[in-house]
Parts: sequence; C-alpha cells; structure tokens
Amino acid sequence: MKSIDLNCDMGELPEAIADGSQESLMPSLTSVNIACGGHAGDERTMKTTIEQALRWKLALGAHPGYPDRANFGRMELQIPAEAIADSVFEQVRALAGVAARYGVSLAHVKPHGALYNQAAGNRVLAEAIAKGVARWRRDVVLMGLAGSQMLEVFREAGFSVAAEAFADRRYEPDGTLRSRKFDDALIRNPEEAGRQALSIVQRGTVIACDGSEVPIKAQTICIHGDTPGAPEIAAAVARILRGAGITLSALVHR
Repeated sequence: MKSIDLNCDMGELPEAIADGSQESLMPSLTSVNIACGGHAGDERTMKTTIEQALRWKLALGAHPGYPDRANFGRMELQIPAEAIADSVFEQVRALAGVAARYGVSLAHVKPHGALYNQAAGNRVLAEAIAKGVARWRRDVVLMGLAGSQMLEVFREAGFSVAAEAFADRRYEPDGTLRSRKFDDALIRNPEEAGRQALSIVQRGTVIACDGSEVPIKAQTICIHGDTPGAPEIAAAVARILRGAGITLSALVHR
C-alpha cells in the first residue's frame, strides 16, 4: 500500500492562528513546518502552532527562511553563505527550544520561499542550509524539492532527506516550480490540487504549465497554508488520496 506525508507551512499568519483557519487545516495533514523567526513567526506563534499540532498528533518541523519579513522571505537575496548558516541555525534552535518545553522534538527541517527555491539550484546555498542545521542536530530529515541537487547536497552532509512535491503549485517543464509572478503559479481549485497530488503518488508525474508530463518522485507533498482556500484544498487532497487507498503518514512514523 502506498503512503505519503502531507505537510503544510504554518505559524506564518497571526490572523490565521487567531481566527482558527490555521488549525482547520490540521485534520487533513500529517506534518507541519513552523515559521521560526526569519520570514515570519515569533515565540507566541510558535507556541500556539505547536499546541495546535500536538492536538492533532502531527509531526513538527522547522521552516527557516531569509530574515526578510517585509517580503515574507520570497525575494531572492544575496547573503554570504556563513550568514545563511548562522540564520538557519538560530531559527531552528529557537523553535526546538519552544518545542522542548512541550516535551517534543523536531522531526524535520524545510527551508522557506526564496531560500528553498534558490538552494534547489545553488549548491553553495544548499550547503549553507545543511551546515546551519548540522550545528543544531543531524538526526532530522531535510526536505527539498524533488529532483533537485539540494537533496544530494543534504545527503552528502549526512542527513536523511525527503523529496517534496506540491499539490497547490504549478510546475515548469524542467520540474521547477512556476514563479509566483505568474497568475497561474498557484492551483486554487481544491479538486485540481487533489488530482495533482494523486498523480504524484500514483504515477510519479505532474502536468507542467506547457502541458508536458514531468516525472516527480516524492515522499512528502506540501499544501501552502497561505494559499487562498487552503483548508478546502487540504481537505480535498486528503479525501482524494484516502479514497484511492493511499495512507497518509508522517515521515517519522514509517
């Protein structure tokens, strides 16, 4: 029987935490990636997100990004590799410290936004991420874009890795994510997102923006918490996968 982890980036939007829309995603998920002070997040949002995730028995992970709140970590920056390693370490350590107060450990680390996308094709950046996490611990899973060299860099640094695909993002023919500057970069239709997730798990492919079929092999699928209609998207993805007999299971539970 096939299984897949469903993850979501969380702790990024205080209003979503306050109005309950963040937690409404959680019944559909198996893992959460929690913003930890770079592009978003502070001690209060980390605590609340951890409390919510524990109620739903979800695996916890860190979601470090560029320290650029003004642009939500989605603008490419030119920062020295050592500074990136320092920032990643401080962010992951901050979240791990909060989680420890609840008697839980982090299971994975997933970079955010521009840092993630740049590292997918930039070995130096990927090495800096791995170096930053390694200063904290090595016995965690590093998530990275399926098919990208960042996964190989993470492996070389001694980490277990998980190839990640996206239910709510469109792909370019080369397997990279379509830039958010294009209007069609996001998949907002819940059923369409569910069909893409099902294709990833069953066929190992997605249909790119030009209509071509692109191979995508993944162990985890992301649904962005800030995508419009995210709770409905997450629910549809989970329903369609389960309806096809696919088990939803966190990486740490396999």
